[in-house]
Amino acid sequence: MGTIAKKTGTLLLTLLLVSAMAFLAFQIIPGDPVTKILGTDYTPERAATLRHELGLEGDLSARYLRWLAGFITGDFGISYSYMKPVRQVMQGKLAVTAALSVLSWLLVLLFSIPLGIALARYHKGVFARAAATVNQVFMAVPPFFIGILFTYLFGLLLKWFVPGKFVPFSESFWGCLGYLFFPALAIAIPKAAKTARLLVSSIMGEMQKDYVRTAYSRGNSRWMVIRTHVLRNALLPVVTYLAMSLADIVAGSIIVEQVFVVPGIGRLLVASIASRDFPVALTIVVIIAALVVFMNYVADLVTQFIDPRVRLS
Repeated sequence: MGTIAKKTGTLLLTLLLVSAMAFLAFQIIPGDPVTKILGTDYTPERAATLRHELGLEGDLSARYLRWLAGFITGDFGISYSYMKPVRQVMQGKLAVTAALSVLSWLLVLLFSIPLGIALARYHKGVFARAAATVNQVFMAVPPFFIGILFTYLFGLLLKWFVPGKFVPFSESFWGCLGYLFFPALAIAIPKAAKTARLLVSSIMGEMQKDYVRTAYSRGNSRWMVIRTHVLRNALLPVVTYLAMSLADIVAGSIIVEQVFVVPGIGRLLVASIASRDFPVALTIVVIIAALVVFMNYVADLVTQFIDPRVRLS
């Protein structure tokens, strides 16, 4: 219980530091948003009124504390570009990115575990060597490049989907998932390759231990040893990696959304930075950073729950 409380305290402190650093980074960028928004209509009176509405009054620490209090309660401020609450600007886009990330994670899980087990089981065969080579290639290819290939092959040549013609959830649930499948697959392939490689290494490491030799002495085949004795122990680092990978997938979706023109928070982040809409960009950056930190926290808890040795240490 004390360990969980300590990790929770570390989590909250890390989130606080991350939010402060992100807020500071956007505040020190040159330029006055009030001057940009008002343009030729600038007057001292209008500037003072708008500065109050946008929460830009006071010194840096006061603005940060005001922003942090609003962020905790779900008030992310006013968008400079749309002049409406950031929450409304992000509405719908967060759901699209969440669906893309979860679908990508499920594809990683679907492909990596069977592939890793197969590579470990037939580790000396021609198939395993060829599959391991292909796996290494997939590990090295970035998701955005795979996305470009998918867009050309499945979108332009085979016409399985129309590039840039996103189908929203409100129009067709299955149509939306069908469009998100190829971006999700582009994100999932490198991550699944790394996960499969991790599982193979973990299984091969477990195969060198004494309890495996004991299992062999009882007449068990290699597959029986892996399935009955090795797999549970070998999955521990993989489970931890999969728990942490969801945050990486969310971060990776930012680039892939540009390739497939998916209207998620990734495209919104890029557009917000380009237009200097700092409240929107700051909110997205902090949410993504918080997700990364939180998933690391969850991975630690999952590891402690699965492996008693970690709790004892």
